[in-house]
Order: sequence, then C-alpha cells, then structure tokens
Amino acid sequence: MSASYRTTPTDTDRMPPGIPYIVGNEAAERFSFYGMKAILTVFMTEHLLSSSGELAVMSAEDAKFYVHSFVVASYLFPLIGAILADWLFGKYRTILWLSIIYCLGHLSLALDETRLGLGLGLALIAIGTGAIKPCVSAHVGDQFGAANRHLLSRVFGWFYLAINLGALASTLLTPILLNEDSFTAVFGGLAGPLARIGVRPGPALAFGVPGVLMALATMVFWLGRNSFIHVPPRGRAFLREACSGEGLQALVGLLPIYCCIAAFWCLFDQTASAWVLQAKDMNMQLFGTTWLPSQLQAVNPLFILLFVPLFSYVIYPAIDRMFPLTPLRKIGLGMFLTVPAFAISGLIQTWIDGGATPSIGWQVFAYALLTAAEVMVSITCLEFSYTQAPPSIKSIVMSCYLASIALGNEFTAVVNALISRPPLNRWLEGANYYWFFTGVMLVAAVAYVGVASRYRGRSFPPQSS
Repeated sequence: MSASYRTTPTDTDRMPPGIPYIVGNEAAERFSFYGMKAILTVFMTEHLLSSSGELAVMSAEDAKFYVHSFVVASYLFPLIGAILADWLFGKYRTILWLSIIYCLGHLSLALDETRLGLGLGLALIAIGTGAIKPCVSAHVGDQFGAANRHLLSRVFGWFYLAINLGALASTLLTPILLNEDSFTAVFGGLAGPLARIGVRPGPALAFGVPGVLMALATMVFWLGRNSFIHVPPRGRAFLREACSGEGLQALVGLLPIYCCIAAFWCLFDQTASAWVLQAKDMNMQLFGTTWLPSQLQAVNPLFILLFVPLFSYVIYPAIDRMFPLTPLRKIGLGMFLTVPAFAISGLIQTWIDGGATPSIGWQVFAYALLTAAEVMVSITCLEFSYTQAPPSIKSIVMSCYLASIALGNEFTAVVNALISRPPLNRWLEGANYYWFFTGVMLVAAVAYVGVASRYRGRSFPPQSS
C-alpha cells in the first residue's frame, strides 16, 4: 500500500471525508445494476436474437431460471472478492480493478443481443458486481474510528438511500429506452434527431446507458482515492484469523441466521422475474399513466426513500417504547411481514386464473409491504453483519451475508427449472406457485425465531486510530 494513503482513521467525531465518494459511487453503480436487471426478463422473453439475427426468445420459466441464476452468481462472487481484498490487494484496489470488468460486462450486453452476448455480459457483471459488494460495504465501515463510530448507522442509511436513488432512476428509465412506443411518447420530437445520430430505443441503448453509469461510478471511486482510509491486506494472517479463534466463532454464530434470511431473498428477488411476468396480465393503468411491466419495480426504491426516515424516526422509536427493539428483532419482524406481502401476489394470480384483470395497484400494495420488510431485514443485516465481524474478516462476514441472497435465489432457480416437469408442473402452476413461496417464507420466519433466540454473538468496534 502506498505510503501516501492513510491506513487508520483520524481521531475525529466528524464524518470521514471519503464517504461522499463512496455514496456517489454506490448511487451510480446501483443505477447500472438495477437498470440492467430491470429489463433482463423482458429482454429474454421479447428481444433475444439468434446468431443469425432472428428472434429467439426464452420461455417464461427459462427466463426466471436464468435471471435467478445470474443473481446467484452475483452474490456468490463476494466470497472471492473478500478473499482478494483481505488477503492480497486491499479493498480499494479490488473494487477499482473489478469495476473495470463490470464495465466490460455492460459493453457485451449493449453490443451483442444474442445468447453469446447475454451469457458473456452477465458473467462479467456477476464477477464484477459480486466481487466488489462485500468490499464496498466493509470499506464504508473502515472509514470510521472510535470517535465517530456513532455516525455509522446514519451512513449505512445514506448508503442504502444511494442504492435506491440509483435504482429508482434506472428502473423508470431503462424500460423506456428498451420500448419503442414509450421512447417516442417520452422524448417526443427529440426521437427523430436522436435517431439521426444513432440513438434509437432497443437493447443496445437500454443496456448501454447503465454501462455509462458504471464507468462514471468507477471514475467517482478513483477520484476519492486520496480521501479514503486504505486498510492494507493482511496476507497469510487473514487466512489464519478467518479459520480460528473469534473469526471462526463469529461465522459459526451468524451462518444459521443467514440461512433463515435466505428465504426472504428467495421471495424478494422475484420482483424482477415472476412479478414482472404477472404484471403483463394486469391492468397497467395507474394514476392516469400506462406503466410498463418492468417499470413497476421502481416503486420499491421509491418506497425505500419514504420508509427509511419513517422507520428510523417514527416506527422504530414507537416499537421501542413497547419492547426493546434489537437488530435481531427488527429482522424477525421484517421476515413475518414478508408473508402477507407475497400472499397478495398469490391472490392476484388467483384472480388472473379466474379470468379477471386486476389493477396493478394491488401489486403496488404488495410492494409497499415487501419494501417495509426489506427496510427491517436488509438495512439491519448490513449494519449487524459489520458490527458482529472481527476487524480482520469483515469482508468475509459481509460476503457470507450476501451468500444468503445467492442461496435464496438458487432455491427459486431450481424450483423454476423443475416446474416444466411432472408432477411440479401441475402442483405449482398458476396461483399455487405464489402460495408455495408464501409457505416457505412462513416456515423460515418461524425457524428464525428459534435461531435468533439462541444467538450469542458480540459486537466489534471499527478499526481504532
């Protein structure tokens, strides 16, 4: 590590100077990821081409399988990123180098609309986004010392808000860039001049814009290099500490909790697959606007922006006056709230199977409940995982939490792979599909209560100055 970089936090009670660069980077990176993910299911089922240039789209079940398999890869590579960062390169260089691979993945999606371009692009993005995930969140915590540790909760809130500002903008914009009618309606008279300079709606533009934002995210992160605390890699000591003593004890204690939380992600990430496909059979008129099925995902980050301050300043204090609201209790409440959220999608599908065309407002209501659950589960898990991890393996612990997302999505991918085969094709067709996952969530929430009641971890402070 260069001697020009500070390796320990300053003794101050103020906000670390590197935080704005990290938050700005996260907003742009999340725009790129969620913008690409928002249109992935629609691209696979409506726009995918063969090598000869003919339309060669996937079935709904295949699209769901590949979307969730991509998410699995994206949340398994964090383990590799954590090892690279803590053992060999440090968090800063790992994030910077893998961000370049990330950009190449977006480039592949924008230039090649066949399965080859899709597979290569998603593989590179999974490597890039996956490997930097645990490093970025742990890099946030590394900026704090004992004197300003009290600001950590506030920053993780900002961090999550940045994620959702990027996600909100991209999930509203990229479906428009993919759909010719929506593009013309939104850009009006500009559509002609834009077409003359090569800017036309379609996969190239819809995937290209998120790629530009990822390049911007990489630049913003590089600009903050002199403001960051650069915690150096620990070399072989990292492996010894991860596999023995308090590091191993922390991992053993957290893994059962993460296994239960996997069920939440099993349901939550279906907003980008099953819920998009369900929306195609619904009345898309809402608030005087006809929405695209993939645009409905934007209500999740919108609700996040509303719910984070609401929960922090109103709901959590109100609950805390009735009983002590620990991080584990917040997570538990969120898991139980996920059950009715997904049950609503089961009701929607029941009405659709009865020949009705329910309003998309019902799915918005389901999003509201699911987002409230996300605030309690996801934000809390980010901070809880960081505080429960010894300083030497914070990236490893964060990657294990992210692996719970992969585990949940792998379960969903496997179920969708089996749906085309008897007897699951009969048992899980229509509304039964949604009721099955609702039941899975209920079982996991009950199991979590037992696991959380036996947890005996300890909190570790940030690195001291």
